[in-house]
Amino acid sequence: MINLDQHELFVNLDPQNMLWHIDNLPEQLQKAWEAGQEQPLPKWHQIERVLIAGMGGSAIGADLLAAYVENNCSVPVVVHRDYNVPAWATGQQTLVITSSHSGNTEETLSSFQMALKNGCRCLSISTGGQLAEAARQAQTAWWTFEHDGQPRAAVGFSFGLLLALFTRLNLIPNPAQDLEEAVSAMQKQQETIQAHVPAIHNPAKRLAGQLMGRWVSVFAAGILNPVARRWKGQISELAKAWAQFEFLPEADHNTLAGTVHPEETLKRTTALFLRCPADHPRNRLRLDITRRTFMLEGISTDFMDGKGTTPLSNQWTALHFGDYTAYYLAMAYGIDPTPVATLVELKEELQRG
Repeated sequence: MINLDQHELFVNLDPQNMLWHIDNLPEQLQKAWEAGQEQPLPKWHQIERVLIAGMGGSAIGADLLAAYVENNCSVPVVVHRDYNVPAWATGQQTLVITSSHSGNTEETLSSFQMALKNGCRCLSISTGGQLAEAARQAQTAWWTFEHDGQPRAAVGFSFGLLLALFTRLNLIPNPAQDLEEAVSAMQKQQETIQAHVPAIHNPAKRLAGQLMGRWVSVFAAGILNPVARRWKGQISELAKAWAQFEFLPEADHNTLAGTVHPEETLKRTTALFLRCPADHPRNRLRLDITRRTFMLEGISTDFMDGKGTTPLSNQWTALHFGDYTAYYLAMAYGIDPTPVATLVELKEELQRG
């Protein structure tokens, strides 16, 4: 464990510089959007449904995209985290997007092959790997990007490229101005949460300190649902700490009742509520009432508000704040935020099997 205000010591725990990737996320998002305007795209028409297949850091961009376009996309968008594809994903009216940072994710490769078999339109996104080769051999569309780092550190690419794709396919109104505002809001927020800012003025560092030794449950609604999932993933992968996510209003129909047992675990639980101006008014009321209920049950709670004037800026400032918080939690625990040894071991064992 190190003092979070001794940011010059972070390099000792972070030799692969995960902090650099977090610091540069606004620029990455902007770069991905611009790169998406130049990628090769067939003249596709009459797309009636979209399936985006991916796992982990590649899938979270799809979650963010699906939540953002939910109210203005002309076709349904489904995120698929598994092998193969659903039975309804068939024919030229279905666009299957397979996203894999490395291009070697076995579940995503399986989805690509099944989509081909089912006669779907296919577009793959990766830095290379087997997915790129499979797309080349099948002569299907493939978008590439350069990124030297962990998939979770490429969320700007996994979202920004999809956003550009949906815009170019005329599935959503052009979000260029909203994206510009989101990037600006992220950069503005960084003025108070970057590593050089002391904890007394840095809410991300203070929140990380509060989460030390806690079981973390992240609650959100609407456009922030995938952000809650992102917070859980970052806390687990960066800080190697347990976390979970919950969505409202569904959580009020079940999780709210689970505030009695086990008492010892609940004493060390923190319920963290993500909020933003884009929340449905009833969900905002639910967030506040649910938090108060937890507090009355003796459960530690806190909240974080997304910044900016648009749903996209609300979503991405909340995500970026979570990335910093998870990073500072890793520093507080004295753990390298980049390696994920248990995941590597799992993949190796699966290959042997």
